[in-house]
Amino acid sequence: MAFPWSARLQELRAAPALPRSTRDLLFFLVVIGWTLLPHAWRLPPWCGALVAATLLWRGQLALKRQPLPPRWLRWSLLALGVALTAWSHGTLLGREAGVTLLALLMALKTLELHARRDALVVFFLGFFLVLTNFLYAQTPLLALAMALSAWGLLTMLVLAHRPLGYPPLREAAGVAAGAALRGLPLALLLFVLFPRLGPLWGPPPPALARTGLSGSLSLGGMSVLAHDDRIAFRVRFDGPVPPLEALYWRGPVLSDFDGHTWRPRPSLEPPPPLQLNGPGVAYEMQLQPSPLPLLPLLDFSPLVDTLQLPAQLGAQGGWVLQRPLAGELTLQAHAWPEYELGPTQATPALREDVALPAGFNPRTLQWATALHRRLPQAGTPALVEAVLAHIRQGGFSYTLAPAGGAPGPHAVDAFWIDRREGFCEHFAAAFVVVMRALDVPARVVTGYQGADAFPQDGWWTVRSLHAHAWAEVWIEGRGWRRVDPTAAVAPDRIRLGTRAEDGDLLSQALQRWSPTLLQQWRGAWTRFDATWNRALLQYARADQLRLLRRLGFEAPDTPTLLRLLAGLLALAGAAGALAAARTLRRPREPWQRLQPRLERGLARLGLSRAPHETPRALARRVRERLGEAGAAVEAQLLALEALRYAPGATADARALRRWQRGFERAVAAAVAAGGTSCAGTPAPWAAGSPGGPEAPVRSP
Repeated sequence: MAFPWSARLQELRAAPALPRSTRDLLFFLVVIGWTLLPHAWRLPPWCGALVAATLLWRGQLALKRQPLPPRWLRWSLLALGVALTAWSHGTLLGREAGVTLLALLMALKTLELHARRDALVVFFLGFFLVLTNFLYAQTPLLALAMALSAWGLLTMLVLAHRPLGYPPLREAAGVAAGAALRGLPLALLLFVLFPRLGPLWGPPPPALARTGLSGSLSLGGMSVLAHDDRIAFRVRFDGPVPPLEALYWRGPVLSDFDGHTWRPRPSLEPPPPLQLNGPGVAYEMQLQPSPLPLLPLLDFSPLVDTLQLPAQLGAQGGWVLQRPLAGELTLQAHAWPEYELGPTQATPALREDVALPAGFNPRTLQWATALHRRLPQAGTPALVEAVLAHIRQGGFSYTLAPAGGAPGPHAVDAFWIDRREGFCEHFAAAFVVVMRALDVPARVVTGYQGADAFPQDGWWTVRSLHAHAWAEVWIEGRGWRRVDPTAAVAPDRIRLGTRAEDGDLLSQALQRWSPTLLQQWRGAWTRFDATWNRALLQYARADQLRLLRRLGFEAPDTPTLLRLLAGLLALAGAAGALAAARTLRRPREPWQRLQPRLERGLARLGLSRAPHETPRALARRVRERLGEAGAAVEAQLLALEALRYAPGATADARALRRWQRGFERAVAAAVAAGGTSCAGTPAPWAAGSPGGPEAPVRSP
């Protein structure tokens, strides 16, 4: 039984091969598209559409062999793109505008590919475009994707320098891979020893931040992180590991509420009073880049060691940096899970933590007033327990996708009174509003809670999906105390230290099929990503000096590093010069390596080859010299010409080796037929007529 697609496949196989120029151009367009793909979500929509349409248009022109668009049209598209770039970004300078213009220029340049010079311009634009992807991320997957792009660009560079024949893409890709592999040791040498000097090796821009925690909170804002699997940081404990429900990683403390958004309160006050109780917990942390100028340390961590960035303990208990964390950071810290934070007696500043904007969430305020009437003499602990009991018994549910759409002006009312379903931010924000309505100082704290269920090589991984919001209330005599309303409705979310599955059909299916498979894959990737960060992204000047000390340098410094690098580069240059000299003395291409064997075969037939003679000219001389005895040799020489110069020629090394074997057999057959003597001297009849002994004798 023949399937419909099998006939179509046979038709495609039987179709004539594309012209070389069309094949090469289509391959190049694919490489450009692959290189631009990581930028697709960053480019303005009009730019992505224009670039895609231009590449598809250029491919169609090549397939249909139509002329390129006129110059006025290309210049018009360029002017339109520049104007739209200025309109979208407000400038033509900077990273975002520069990447937009570069993508636009790359696409438009394909519309004027005429000569090798144009192709080289596009190639080097492509190499620069590869580098721009690392301005936004430096992940292993992106590095692999850009390595494939560089390989494709190098392949096109090889094809551009082989204008003759029809070299296969596979052969050109092999040459490009070989060149890249030969240059790899030099690249590794430069990576290891080139001094990390600013600003070239300064902190990367904040856009490299990969964690999604924000410095403010609006209802519905944190739920988008529930499915974000990116790593925020890794932790390794020195001693017993605390239970997952005790892992609260303190982030921004949000005290100001305008009815829509919770924000941190600017403060220049000194660190709050602090009392530490019980044993401490020592741990090491590897932080990923973050857009926030703070360290999400274990709550509460007053001691931080080996911190190479300026930071201070803020007035609300968090470690504040002078600028956002732009690169990976490793530090050691000490935490005390049992602590008392802040003043234990009422102060005027606490009145700011009971303020609520007027005109918002009236029904929630009425509910709090009714609770206060029922418990007029209750203290803060009793009020906290009453509100938590209402959450447990009032029909509330925890969900990653709360209904109701975008929050309105009375978002807390909609959650607390009507829907009663929400994410952790809904429970924390509503709880704080209720407590403030009860005249209890309260505030929202965001950060991370828990970690992956299993460690990898002793490291516990905290991801963006572990983002969490909880509350803090002030209790007289005890200071600020953590209260997590989410634990009242979804205790497993806190006990397991991870989010509950909600509508993730793939995860649920994997969990039912193999409970450990997803975790194993995630763990393997986590280990690889950690190794990538430690070995590459976090490789710094201190690692270079440590390497020099291992090599025997007593007091290495930057001049020592430069002298060592210069000496090794000089040795590498000398070795490269010797290798180049040897290469110049021997043929570089299969066609050139074939010449000595061709000349030896012709010598056995009593012929010599002039440097300018083509295979067809040699075939004519063989026919004149040997007649029918040299027909096979003549056919082989004509086949050699076809391999080298005919349309659709594939003069690769394998085809030439096959031709060489056929040529040697033809020469041997001609010699056996009496074309020459074993010593290579012509046969007696060879001095006569060119056609051999049977040829007619021509008259003068």
